Amino acid sequence: MGEKSSRIQDFHKMSFEEKLKIVKEFSNLSDEEVNLLKSMGSLDRKIAETMVENVVGVMPLPFSVAPNFRINGRDYLIPMVIEEASVVAAASNAARFMRDGNGIISIATDSIMIGQIYIYGVKNISFASQIIYENKDEILKLANETDKYLVNIGGGAKDVEVRAIDTRNYGKVLCVHLLVDVKDAMGANTVNTMAEKVAPFIEKLTEGRAILRILSNLADRRIVRTRAIVKKEMLGEEAVELIAMASEIAASDPYRAATHNKGIMNGVIAVALATGQDHRAIEAGAHSYAARTGRYTTLSFWEKDREGNLVGTLEMPLAVGIVGGSIKVHPITKIALKILNISTAKQLAEIMGAVGLAQNFAALRALTTEGIQKGHMRLHAKNIAVMAGASYEEAEKIAEIMVNEKNISFYRAKEILEDMRKKS
Repeated sequence: MGEKSSRIQDFHKMSFEEKLKIVKEFSNLSDEEVNLLKSMGSLDRKIAETMVENVVGVMPLPFSVAPNFRINGRDYLIPMVIEEASVVAAASNAARFMRDGNGIISIATDSIMIGQIYIYGVKNISFASQIIYENKDEILKLANETDKYLVNIGGGAKDVEVRAIDTRNYGKVLCVHLLVDVKDAMGANTVNTMAEKVAPFIEKLTEGRAILRILSNLADRRIVRTRAIVKKEMLGEEAVELIAMASEIAASDPYRAATHNKGIMNGVIAVALATGQDHRAIEAGAHSYAARTGRYTTLSFWEKDREGNLVGTLEMPLAVGIVGGSIKVHPITKIALKILNISTAKQLAEIMGAVGLAQNFAALRALTTEGIQKGHMRLHAKNIAVMAGASYEEAEKIAEIMVNEKNISFYRAKEILEDMRKKS
């Protein structure tokens, strides 16, 4: 049996049952898993109470799949959870432009996270730093005593770095970085435990006081680098030029860069939510990385190659995991990971980087051609009709009328609804 293709013609036009049948066959889902998706992700109260405190209910969000993705020579259906109209459609369409050859190329580094121990009251920063480096092996040994399993599979604390931080009111503070390979976990709990374990020993070495012991969400040792080519024949020479120009503007202007990067995060965070990641940490790390030079800029860049094709690159930190946290507790998250059919956190980071770059391309293409609102509002028309008081059956008809009229607004939806009910 040949490799399954994620290039699915008119997937968005299919019925709910038809889409679910394709996903079931592509991902080898069981009948039980399909029924769970059909139930719209109903979360058992006991599971919810295991995950967080003070549970009084659940708030479902749409769980979608984006077809057409080819990443590192392999086809994927991408699970995405998001409330914003047009994001899934845009990502799917963008992936179609990027399918040639091995498709989107995405490479993630090892899963190195940073634990930070901040030491206050050190009299001689340079001398204390040297003492810490001389005792590096003992620090690593102490840290690794907290997680023998991680060490046995090749992970664990690997190195120590020392930095001096100038504060406004408290002078110099010593910062010790503990570099930990967390393998297939996001790693927050592991790193925090290690930081707390080694802090007393570092206090003793420096004769200072540890005031902070926690991981950094600027995971700049855990990077994904992604690239894609969109052929000029598919896009048109003018569109290539406009997208390259728009990318350069964004790289030069923080006000535009923020929205440019938000487009990337639309894709990244949708996959993060589907797969049970700490999306707040991902968001914080991404924007911190965009500002690492002292000026906020873009995480991606688009330009023309020698043949006139559009080429895009993305570089960002991605601290994700496929074990730990709620990942193997939430039943829908488990299904999402099964749909992706991956075995490492690095693969998940590579997929998320690819989706981010595709989503970024889709937004830039829309902005520089038809405008962002045309496609967005077309998909948003049903929401507007419901806001105007329509039933879901009425909303379908109202949305179709507004799209045909090219007049998608709350007030027009109310007018059509009133007219429709008068006639019925």
